[in-house]
Amino acid sequence: MRLCMIFLSVITSLSVEAQRLEVSENGRFLVTEFGDPFFWLADTAWELLHRCDREEVIHYLDVRLAQGFTVIQTVALAELDGLHTPNSYGETPLIGDDPTTPNPAYFEHVDFVIREAKKRGMYVALLPTWGDKVNLKSWGVGPVVFDPSNAHKYGRWIGDRYADRDNVIWVIGGDRNPRANSDDIEIWNQMALGIAEGAGGMDRTLMSYHPQPKQGGGSSTWFHEEAWLDFNMHQTGHCANQGTYKYIDHDYMLSPTKPVIDAEPLYEDHPNCFNARDLGHSSARDIRRIMYWNVFAGAFGQSYGCHDVWQIYTLDRKPINQPLRPWKEALDLPMADQVVHLKNLMLSRPFLDRIPDQSMIINQASEFERTVRATRDKTGTYAMVYLPEGGSADLNLSSLQSEDLTLWFYDPRTGNAYSPGAISRSDMITLTAPTSGRGHDWILVIDIPEVNRAAPGISMYD
Repeated sequence: MRLCMIFLSVITSLSVEAQRLEVSENGRFLVTEFGDPFFWLADTAWELLHRCDREEVIHYLDVRLAQGFTVIQTVALAELDGLHTPNSYGETPLIGDDPTTPNPAYFEHVDFVIREAKKRGMYVALLPTWGDKVNLKSWGVGPVVFDPSNAHKYGRWIGDRYADRDNVIWVIGGDRNPRANSDDIEIWNQMALGIAEGAGGMDRTLMSYHPQPKQGGGSSTWFHEEAWLDFNMHQTGHCANQGTYKYIDHDYMLSPTKPVIDAEPLYEDHPNCFNARDLGHSSARDIRRIMYWNVFAGAFGQSYGCHDVWQIYTLDRKPINQPLRPWKEALDLPMADQVVHLKNLMLSRPFLDRIPDQSMIINQASEFERTVRATRDKTGTYAMVYLPEGGSADLNLSSLQSEDLTLWFYDPRTGNAYSPGAISRSDMITLTAPTSGRGHDWILVIDIPEVNRAAPGISMYD
């Protein structure tokens, strides 16, 4: 039954190719070239180009398409000895480790992956290189091969190669924060400028920067005012015991206004020994909490990752940091099937004028795991409130534009919604979710009845 569902989804989606994306007029979101909202729902497959053959690529894309993913995050010059260990066809990416002489035979496989993603209406968030080719720091095998001059030349080459690929989103950086008193910032700037030049100008590229975790700012710390940086990106790390929404809050308030995303949160099946209440590997409830927090804080979408999948782990490969199962088995873990409910929820209400609004929350819980986040549209026709552990919340609904309101309960585990009936607008009302406790998160969706919208989770943009 599962394979049949995947097949049907692929058949219906292959006729809808990906369209070029751009930043929305208000600077908060991504839209297609026709102005339709785009929800970034990414899977992390850093080693896809390096370790998968074409049959495996097709399998991977078909599964992720059926699960509702819209973006695949991957790397051209891969992390795991990507310069010296050949791809599935015996090719390495650079001739003589020289970024000015890329190996076209290697990039033919990259071409294939981008084409196949486009057929499925999917985007490739392509990192030209992993950061260990610029800066080894304390991990990685490198070798370091980039300087400002060859970074620009390599950028221009790869930008030109994919200039006509509407489904390529460029991501500079590769899990590295620039070091002080180094050429790092200049190398990344030159690579980005080279890509834009090769692609035909900055109006032909959509670009960001993938950092390491940094409280208070990710890509914005070094590149926020660079013209090539179209949206900010965070890595919030692989711990469950932190308020990731603070990263989004920080960038949301910056000027000039740019969209913001968490592109590397806690991975499913990742060792999570930093949370004393959840020793072992990460749980679906922790990942859901992070994702809904971030989007309700103002992110234009959310990335997902699985520790087994990003490294394309198989039993005959050296494991990186305790993966639990082979990657093909891990494609169908619980959160991989649940993340689509976040996308469906957000696209079931007006998306492009959505704002975070914590003024709706009264008597906020102090414990981070119970932090409630709220979002609504500017005109007050709907609001959403995320309760990480269910239970009750005291809310101020005065920003909504009707005396009578419709309340829905949305289940992030199943995507199901039901309405217990009407409530009255108030500047102090207590609403209670159907259940409470760890793993019993719920979203309250509150509509003004005049708009007569469908149940939460049913897209209004199809």
